Amino acid sequence: MIETLLPYYQYFKAVHIVFVISWMAGLFYILSLFIYHTEANDKPEPEKSILQKQFIKMEATLWKIIATPAMIISVLAGAGMLTLNNALLQANWMWVKLAFVVGLLIYHFICQNIVKQLKNNQFKLNSFQLRLWRELATIFMIAIVFVVILKSALNWIYGLIGIMGVALAIMIAVKLYKNYRLKK
Repeated sequence: MIETLLPYYQYFKAVHIVFVISWMAGLFYILSLFIYHTEANDKPEPEKSILQKQFIKMEATLWKIIATPAMIISVLAGAGMLTLNNALLQANWMWVKLAFVVGLLIYHFICQNIVKQLKNNQFKLNSFQLRLWRELATIFMIAIVFVVILKSALNWIYGLIGIMGVALAIMIAVKLYKNYRLKK
């Protein structure tokens, strides 16, 4: 059965990969916009108002035209792949991947909430906190890629330790960058 559906499966897989890349690019970029938008608060008027108006427009456009549609198409293509090859649901690694995907979806909707907050001039996180938040998307991406590529060959204990190590390294790098920026 899967042999006759294989060409369709490959199309779904290609679409899935393209739109996951687009989704991740949107998530990475929206967080950069959040950071710059927040830092615009430190600018004198009228520069502050001009920048914030521009960031609101850029955030809305990125979110509505790139990030959210890419997320929806990624999820639909992934669901199509699982429908065409439901044997994937028998693999433990797929359930781990899906758990990380659920985490990434939650992350996406929290970012959507931040878009709305910033539009309403609510700044609940500072630029340092947003830099740390941005790196969580990196951790999700790394975890998903490693689970998919290594599948059952992955020793979960070492994988978890590795992800935590990457997270720690990213946090240290963000802190060092903050210190570097403060010295300038």
